[in-house]
Amino acid sequence: MSHQRKSRIVTPKDEWGTPQWLFDLLDQEFHFATDAAASYQNTKKNRFFHDALIISWEGVPGPFFLNPPYSAGNIDRFMAKALEESKKGAVVVCLVPCATDTRWWHNYAMKAQEIRFIKGRVRFVGYGEGGKQIANSPTFSSCVVIFDGRPDPLVPLKRMLPVRIGKTIEQPRKVPA
Repeated sequence: MSHQRKSRIVTPKDEWGTPQWLFDLLDQEFHFATDAAASYQNTKKNRFFHDALIISWEGVPGPFFLNPPYSAGNIDRFMAKALEESKKGAVVVCLVPCATDTRWWHNYAMKAQEIRFIKGRVRFVGYGEGGKQIANSPTFSSCVVIFDGRPDPLVPLKRMLPVRIGKTIEQPRKVPA
């Protein structure tokens, strides 16, 4: 017998939130100032963009956390924006699908300074009928892509270095939402 959910999922496809354990783990390292793709319902910071693609991030405190909408076309535009803003000096940490067979992966993710793979499938946070929080895993693996645009005097040609595969992120045994 298959598992059947008691309530219908009401979270729109592009509104699933980052699990708190993963955000906290990355925030401990990067100290995010701005959530670069969020809504009032799923933001992880007090400062967030709901219109990140049409505004300049210059002058906005960073580093930036980015869990972009994954629907077709959106992820391409958000990853292009992350790369563009990093070229202006921003640090942008992106939670994205491991989609090595896609154009956006090769055009943007492979130009990052670091990629960290996540062991196991991430359980994103959404809501069922009645507002009850639920966690659900997508049918793909996820990773963290890090665009670090800070100048590094020790590595003047930083952008020409190949992408570094960083440490694997281990999920907690009992994964909270």
